[in-house]
Amino acid sequence: MDCTLKAFSLLLSYPTRELQHAMPEIGAVIASDTRLTAAARRALRPLVEELSGRDIYDLEEQFVLLFDRSRTLSLNLFEHVHGESRDRGGAMVSLVETYRESGFDPITSELPDYLPVLLEFLATRSPEVAQETLADAAHILEALNARLVRRESAYGAVFASLLQLAGVKADQEALAEMLAQPDDDPTDLEALDEVWEESEVLFGPDPNAGCPQAREMLAQMDLPMNPAPQHAAE
Repeated sequence: MDCTLKAFSLLLSYPTRELQHAMPEIGAVIASDTRLTAAARRALRPLVEELSGRDIYDLEEQFVLLFDRSRTLSLNLFEHVHGESRDRGGAMVSLVETYRESGFDPITSELPDYLPVLLEFLATRSPEVAQETLADAAHILEALNARLVRRESAYGAVFASLLQLAGVKADQEALAEMLAQPDDDPTDLEALDEVWEESEVLFGPDPNAGCPQAREMLAQMDLPMNPAPQHAAE
C-alpha cells in the first residue's frame, strides 16, 4: 500500500477526534516520503499541526466552509469536469465498477469521485496506475491548490504535494478554464442554495454509453466541463 496516498486521503477527510489522535503517525508517514521535496514536506507541517491541535469544532466548521459550501473547492472531482450533467452520472457508475473489479469496496456515504475515496483506492494500486490517474487530474488539483492558496488555507499543501506525485504539469488551457470560474462565497447561503437547486445529478448509467476500462474512465477528468447541464427531463 502507498502509505502517503492513504495519509493524504485522511488529511482531506472530514475532521474527527480519531483523526486528530492519528496525526502524529500521519505526519511521520509524510515526513519520510522522499518522493516529495523537502519544501513540500515542510509546507504540509502547518496542516498536520492544525489538524492535531486545533479545536475540533473549529476544524469541522472550516472544512464545511471550504469543501462543502464552495462548489469551486468541491472534493468531488467529476463535478469540476462534468458539472451536474448526465456525463457525470455515467462516469461515476463506471468508477464504482472499477472499484469493484479491483476488489475495492469503500464503506462510505460519499460519492465515488470524492477525492479522499479515490486516494484510498489509488493507495492500493500500482505506482504507475496511481501516478497516471493523478496526472489525469492535474489541472483539477492545480486549480484547487490555487484557490486554497488564495484563501490562505493550509490544505493547499496537500494538492501541491499530489501534483508532485503526479509528476506532470497541469494542462494550462484546462486550468485557465477552471480558474476563470468565480469563487463561491461560503457565507452567502441564499446564493449557494440557488446554485445547488439549479441542477440534478443523474446517477444512472447512460443507456447510449458502454462500460469503459479504468484508464479510459479516469481519463474523463481531462474533458472540459459541459457549459449547460442536462436534466432528467431532457
